[in-house]
Amino acid sequence: MSVPETATQRLSRLLTMVPWLLNRQGVDIEEAARELGVSQEQIVDDLQLLFVCGTPGHYPDDLIEASWEDGRVHVGNAKEIARPLRLGRDEALALIVALRALAATPGVGASDAIERALAKLEDAAEAGGVAAGQVSVSLEVGESEQQRLEQIRQALAGPHRVHLRHYNATRDETTERDVDPMRVVSLEGRWYLEGWCHRAQDVRLFRLDRIEDLAVLDEDGTPPERARPRATGSTAFQGSPQDVLVELELAPRAAWVAENFPMESVERREDGSLRVTLRAADPAWVQRLVWRLGGAGTVTSPPELAAETRAGADLALQFYPLH
Repeated sequence: MSVPETATQRLSRLLTMVPWLLNRQGVDIEEAARELGVSQEQIVDDLQLLFVCGTPGHYPDDLIEASWEDGRVHVGNAKEIARPLRLGRDEALALIVALRALAATPGVGASDAIERALAKLEDAAEAGGVAAGQVSVSLEVGESEQQRLEQIRQALAGPHRVHLRHYNATRDETTERDVDPMRVVSLEGRWYLEGWCHRAQDVRLFRLDRIEDLAVLDEDGTPPERARPRATGSTAFQGSPQDVLVELELAPRAAWVAENFPMESVERREDGSLRVTLRAADPAWVQRLVWRLGGAGTVTSPPELAAETRAGADLALQFYPLH
Protein backbone atom coordinates (compact mmCIF):
# COMPACT_ATOMS: atom_id res chain seq x y z
CA MET A 1 0.00 0.00 0.00
CA SER A 2 1.49 3.34 -1.05
CA VAL A 3 1.85 6.20 1.42
CA PRO A 4 -0.27 9.26 0.47
CA GLU A 5 1.79 12.24 -0.61
CA THR A 6 1.64 15.27 1.66
CA ALA A 7 1.09 18.83 0.45
CA THR A 8 4.62 19.71 1.59
CA GLN A 9 6.12 16.89 -0.49
CA ARG A 10 4.20 17.96 -3.57
CA LEU A 11 5.16 21.61 -3.15
CA SER A 12 8.81 20.60 -2.83
CA ARG A 13 8.58 18.62 -6.07
CA LEU A 14 6.86 21.48 -7.92
CA LEU A 15 9.53 23.96 -6.84
CA THR A 16 12.13 21.58 -8.24
CA MET A 17 10.18 20.65 -11.36
CA VAL A 18 9.42 24.15 -12.69
CA PRO A 19 13.04 25.36 -13.02
CA TRP A 20 14.01 21.95 -14.44
CA LEU A 21 11.34 22.19 -17.16
CA LEU A 22 12.12 25.84 -17.91
CA ASN A 23 15.68 24.85 -18.80
CA ARG A 24 14.50 21.89 -20.94
CA GLN A 25 11.73 23.32 -23.08
CA GLY A 26 10.11 20.66 -25.25
CA VAL A 27 11.37 17.74 -23.18
CA ASP A 28 9.51 14.48 -23.78
CA ILE A 29 6.98 13.88 -21.01
CA GLU A 30 8.21 10.31 -20.57
CA GLU A 31 11.77 11.56 -20.01
CA ALA A 32 10.54 14.23 -17.60
CA ALA A 33 8.69 11.61 -15.55
CA ARG A 34 11.75 9.35 -15.46
CA GLU A 35 14.16 12.12 -14.46
CA LEU A 36 11.82 13.55 -11.80
CA GLY A 37 11.04 10.10 -10.39
CA VAL A 38 7.26 10.18 -10.83
CA SER A 39 4.70 8.72 -13.23
CA GLN A 40 3.57 10.46 -16.42
CA GLU A 41 0.11 10.80 -14.87
CA GLN A 42 1.65 12.67 -11.91
CA ILE A 43 3.49 15.01 -14.30
CA VAL A 44 0.18 15.82 -16.02
CA ASP A 45 -1.53 16.41 -12.65
CA ASP A 46 1.27 18.76 -11.61
CA LEU A 47 1.12 20.69 -14.89
CA GLN A 48 -2.64 21.08 -14.48
CA LEU A 49 -2.02 22.48 -11.01
CA LEU A 50 0.49 25.00 -12.41
CA PHE A 51 -2.31 26.55 -14.48
CA VAL A 52 -3.74 28.09 -11.30
CA CYS A 53 -0.38 29.16 -9.83
CA GLY A 54 1.21 32.56 -10.21
CA THR A 55 2.07 35.90 -8.63
CA PRO A 56 -0.66 37.05 -6.19
CA GLY A 57 -2.68 40.09 -7.18
CA HIS A 58 -2.06 39.98 -10.93
CA TYR A 59 -4.31 37.19 -12.18
CA PRO A 60 -4.73 35.98 -14.85
CA ASP A 61 -1.74 37.51 -16.68
CA ASP A 62 0.85 36.15 -14.25
CA LEU A 63 -0.37 32.56 -14.11
CA ILE A 64 2.17 29.93 -15.12
CA GLU A 65 1.71 28.60 -18.63
CA ALA A 66 2.11 24.89 -19.42
CA SER A 67 1.39 22.70 -22.43
CA TRP A 68 1.99 19.03 -23.15
CA GLU A 69 -0.57 18.00 -25.75
CA ASP A 70 2.03 16.82 -28.28
CA GLY A 71 3.85 14.71 -25.70
CA ARG A 72 6.46 17.41 -25.12
CA VAL A 73 6.34 19.76 -22.18
CA HIS A 74 6.61 23.55 -22.50
CA VAL A 75 6.47 25.87 -19.47
CA GLY A 76 6.37 29.67 -19.53
CA ASN A 77 5.71 32.74 -17.42
CA ALA A 78 7.49 31.18 -14.43
CA LYS A 79 10.75 33.11 -14.23
CA GLU A 80 10.02 34.18 -10.64
CA ILE A 81 10.25 30.59 -9.47
CA ALA A 82 13.42 29.94 -11.45
CA ARG A 83 15.30 32.85 -9.87
CA PRO A 84 17.90 32.07 -7.18
CA LEU A 85 16.51 32.18 -3.65
CA ARG A 86 17.35 35.35 -1.73
CA LEU A 87 17.02 35.13 2.04
CA GLY A 88 16.33 38.02 4.35
CA ARG A 89 18.27 38.43 7.60
CA ASP A 90 15.67 36.69 9.78
CA GLU A 91 15.18 33.90 7.21
CA ALA A 92 18.93 33.25 7.01
CA LEU A 93 19.30 33.09 10.80
CA ALA A 94 16.28 30.80 11.12
CA LEU A 95 17.72 28.43 8.51
CA ILE A 96 21.13 28.44 10.23
CA VAL A 97 19.53 27.59 13.57
CA ALA A 98 17.51 24.78 11.96
CA LEU A 99 20.57 23.29 10.24
CA ARG A 100 22.66 23.45 13.43
CA ALA A 101 19.89 21.70 15.35
CA LEU A 102 19.62 19.09 12.60
CA ALA A 103 23.37 18.50 12.63
CA ALA A 104 23.25 17.91 16.39
CA THR A 105 20.41 15.39 16.16
CA PRO A 106 21.47 11.71 16.46
CA GLY A 107 20.50 9.40 13.67
CA VAL A 108 20.20 12.05 10.96
CA GLY A 109 21.66 10.88 7.67
CA ALA A 110 23.64 12.96 5.15
CA SER A 111 25.50 14.80 7.92
CA ASP A 112 28.25 15.78 5.46
CA ALA A 113 25.68 17.46 3.20
CA ILE A 114 24.23 19.30 6.19
CA GLU A 115 27.66 20.57 7.25
CA ARG A 116 28.47 21.73 3.70
CA ALA A 117 25.15 23.54 3.34
CA LEU A 118 25.60 25.12 6.76
CA ALA A 119 29.12 26.31 5.94
CA LYS A 120 27.98 27.92 2.68
CA LEU A 121 25.01 29.55 4.36
CA GLU A 122 27.16 30.92 7.21
CA ASP A 123 29.70 32.35 4.74
CA ALA A 124 26.95 34.01 2.73
CA ALA A 125 25.31 35.33 5.88
CA GLU A 126 28.54 36.88 7.17
CA ALA A 127 29.16 38.46 3.76
CA GLY A 128 25.68 39.94 3.93
CA GLY A 129 26.22 41.40 7.37
CA VAL A 130 24.30 38.74 9.30
CA ALA A 131 26.11 37.84 12.55
CA ALA A 132 25.75 34.06 12.18
CA GLY A 133 28.60 33.49 14.66
CA GLN A 134 26.50 34.97 17.44
CA VAL A 135 23.83 32.31 17.01
CA SER A 136 24.17 29.11 19.00
CA VAL A 137 21.94 26.07 19.37
CA SER A 138 21.73 24.11 22.59
CA LEU A 139 19.97 20.73 22.68
CA GLU A 140 20.69 19.96 26.31
CA VAL A 141 19.65 16.63 27.79
CA GLY A 142 20.16 14.99 31.13
CA GLU A 143 22.98 12.57 31.82
CA SER A 144 20.81 9.48 31.44
CA GLU A 145 19.25 10.80 28.22
CA GLN A 146 22.70 11.55 26.83
CA GLN A 147 23.69 7.95 27.54
CA ARG A 148 20.58 6.72 25.75
CA LEU A 149 21.35 8.97 22.77
CA GLU A 150 24.83 7.52 22.48
CA GLN A 151 23.48 3.96 22.65
CA ILE A 152 20.84 4.73 20.03
CA ARG A 153 23.45 6.36 17.78
CA GLN A 154 25.46 3.13 18.05
CA ALA A 155 22.39 1.05 17.24
CA LEU A 156 21.47 3.19 14.23
CA ALA A 157 25.00 2.90 12.85
CA GLY A 158 24.79 -0.92 12.91
CA PRO A 159 21.93 -1.15 12.42
CA HIS A 160 21.30 -3.11 15.63
CA ARG A 161 18.11 -3.98 17.47
CA VAL A 162 17.72 -2.63 21.00
CA HIS A 163 16.00 -4.10 24.05
CA LEU A 164 14.47 -1.52 26.34
CA ARG A 165 12.41 -1.23 29.50
CA HIS A 166 10.01 1.69 29.10
CA TYR A 167 7.61 3.34 31.54
CA ASN A 168 4.23 4.32 30.06
CA ALA A 169 2.79 7.14 32.16
CA THR A 170 -0.60 6.90 30.46
CA ARG A 171 -1.10 3.27 31.49
CA ASP A 172 1.11 3.53 34.61
CA GLU A 173 3.01 0.41 33.61
CA THR A 174 6.52 -0.63 32.64
CA THR A 175 7.03 -2.94 29.66
CA GLU A 176 10.02 -4.57 27.98
CA ARG A 177 10.28 -4.45 24.21
CA ASP A 178 12.61 -5.23 21.31
CA VAL A 179 12.80 -2.27 18.95
CA ASP A 180 14.42 -1.64 15.57
CA PRO A 181 15.48 2.04 15.82
CA MET A 182 14.49 4.33 12.95
CA ARG A 183 15.49 7.78 14.22
CA VAL A 184 15.61 10.13 17.20
CA VAL A 185 13.30 13.16 17.19
CA SER A 186 12.81 16.16 19.46
CA LEU A 187 9.15 17.03 20.03
CA GLU A 188 7.66 19.52 22.45
CA GLY A 189 11.02 19.87 24.20
CA ARG A 190 11.44 16.10 24.70
CA TRP A 191 13.65 13.50 22.99
CA TYR A 192 12.00 10.40 21.56
CA LEU A 193 13.22 7.18 20.00
CA GLU A 194 11.07 6.23 17.03
CA GLY A 195 11.31 2.64 15.90
CA TRP A 196 9.59 -0.57 14.92
CA CYS A 197 8.31 -2.23 18.09
CA HIS A 198 8.20 -6.03 17.80
CA ARG A 199 5.73 -6.28 20.66
CA ALA A 200 3.20 -3.92 19.04
CA GLN A 201 4.14 -4.88 15.46
CA ASP A 202 3.98 -1.19 14.59
CA VAL A 203 5.98 2.02 14.75
CA ARG A 204 6.10 3.51 18.25
CA LEU A 205 7.61 6.51 20.05
CA PHE A 206 9.52 6.06 23.32
CA ARG A 207 10.38 9.08 25.45
CA LEU A 208 14.05 8.88 26.35
CA ASP A 209 13.65 10.08 29.92
CA ARG A 210 11.14 7.24 30.47
CA ILE A 211 13.43 4.51 29.17
CA GLU A 212 14.57 2.87 32.40
CA ASP A 213 17.06 0.55 30.74
CA LEU A 214 18.37 0.06 27.19
CA ALA A 215 20.73 -2.54 25.69
CA VAL A 216 22.08 -2.70 22.15
CA LEU A 217 21.64 -6.26 20.89
CA ASP A 218 23.88 -8.17 18.51
CA GLU A 219 20.96 -8.62 16.12
CA ASP A 220 20.06 -6.94 12.84
CA GLY A 221 17.93 -3.88 13.59
CA THR A 222 16.69 -3.07 10.07
CA PRO A 223 13.00 -2.06 10.33
CA PRO A 224 10.58 -3.90 8.00
CA GLU A 225 9.65 -2.25 4.71
CA ARG A 226 6.16 -1.42 5.98
CA ALA A 227 7.58 0.70 8.83
CA ARG A 228 6.80 4.37 8.22
CA PRO A 229 7.77 7.31 10.46
CA ARG A 230 4.81 8.63 12.43
CA ALA A 231 6.30 11.70 14.17
CA THR A 232 6.06 14.17 11.34
CA GLY A 233 4.44 17.00 13.15
CA SER A 234 5.30 19.16 16.14
CA THR A 235 3.53 16.87 18.59
CA ALA A 236 4.34 13.36 19.76
CA PHE A 237 0.71 12.26 19.48
CA GLN A 238 -0.26 10.54 16.24
CA GLY A 239 -3.82 9.33 15.95
CA SER A 240 -4.82 6.03 14.35
CA PRO A 241 -8.02 4.95 12.60
CA GLN A 242 -8.29 2.19 15.22
CA ASP A 243 -8.42 4.73 18.08
CA VAL A 244 -11.72 5.23 19.91
CA LEU A 245 -13.43 8.57 19.29
CA VAL A 246 -14.48 9.85 22.72
CA GLU A 247 -16.78 12.77 23.58
CA LEU A 248 -16.42 14.50 26.95
CA GLU A 249 -18.41 17.16 28.77
CA LEU A 250 -16.06 19.37 30.81
CA ALA A 251 -16.96 21.85 33.54
CA PRO A 252 -15.11 25.21 33.50
CA ARG A 253 -12.61 24.02 36.12
CA ALA A 254 -11.67 21.13 33.82
CA ALA A 255 -11.04 23.32 30.78
CA TRP A 256 -7.31 22.62 31.16
CA VAL A 257 -7.90 19.20 29.62
CA ALA A 258 -8.58 20.77 26.20
CA GLU A 259 -5.33 22.71 26.44
CA ASN A 260 -3.12 19.79 27.47
CA PHE A 261 -4.29 16.93 25.26
CA PRO A 262 -4.70 16.68 21.46
CA MET A 263 -8.35 17.28 20.56
CA GLU A 264 -10.38 16.49 17.46
CA SER A 265 -12.83 19.29 18.24
CA VAL A 266 -13.56 21.77 21.02
CA GLU A 267 -16.92 23.50 21.58
CA ARG A 268 -16.81 26.29 24.15
CA ARG A 269 -19.98 27.56 25.75
CA GLU A 270 -20.76 30.94 27.28
CA ASP A 271 -20.77 29.49 30.82
CA GLY A 272 -17.18 28.26 30.36
CA SER A 273 -18.05 24.58 29.97
CA LEU A 274 -16.80 22.59 26.99
CA ARG A 275 -17.78 19.69 24.80
CA VAL A 276 -14.67 18.05 23.35
CA THR A 277 -13.86 15.03 21.23
CA LEU A 278 -10.54 13.21 21.23
CA ARG A 279 -9.09 9.94 20.01
CA ALA A 280 -7.81 7.39 22.50
CA ALA A 281 -5.85 4.23 21.75
CA ASP A 282 -6.51 3.07 25.32
CA PRO A 283 -10.05 3.84 26.61
CA ALA A 284 -8.89 2.96 30.14
CA TRP A 285 -6.77 6.12 30.05
CA VAL A 286 -9.94 8.16 29.45
CA GLN A 287 -11.58 6.53 32.45
CA ARG A 288 -8.67 7.44 34.72
CA LEU A 289 -8.73 11.01 33.42
CA VAL A 290 -12.45 11.41 34.13
CA TRP A 291 -12.12 9.91 37.64
CA ARG A 292 -9.23 12.28 38.28
CA LEU A 293 -11.49 15.24 37.39
CA GLY A 294 -13.73 14.42 40.35
CA GLY A 295 -17.08 15.19 38.78
CA ALA A 296 -15.87 17.99 36.51
CA GLY A 297 -15.79 15.68 33.49
CA THR A 298 -18.26 13.19 32.00
CA VAL A 299 -18.00 10.69 29.17
CA THR A 300 -21.00 11.07 26.83
CA SER A 301 -19.80 8.88 23.96
CA PRO A 302 -19.33 6.06 23.18
CA PRO A 303 -22.16 4.76 25.41
CA GLU A 304 -20.30 1.60 26.52
CA LEU A 305 -17.31 3.65 27.72
CA ALA A 306 -19.64 6.07 29.52
CA ALA A 307 -21.33 3.15 31.32
CA GLU A 308 -18.00 1.55 32.30
CA THR A 309 -16.70 4.88 33.61
CA ARG A 310 -19.81 5.42 35.76
CA ALA A 311 -19.63 1.84 37.06
CA GLY A 312 -15.99 2.27 38.02
CA ALA A 313 -16.75 5.51 39.86
CA ASP A 314 -19.69 3.91 41.71
CA LEU A 315 -17.50 0.98 42.75
CA ALA A 316 -14.82 3.31 44.10
CA LEU A 317 -17.42 5.27 46.11
CA GLN A 318 -18.47 2.10 47.90
CA PHE A 319 -15.13 2.10 49.73
CA TYR A 320 -15.68 5.59 51.15
CA PRO A 321 -17.77 6.07 54.36
CA LEU A 322 -20.82 8.24 53.73
CA HIS A 323 -22.12 10.59 56.45
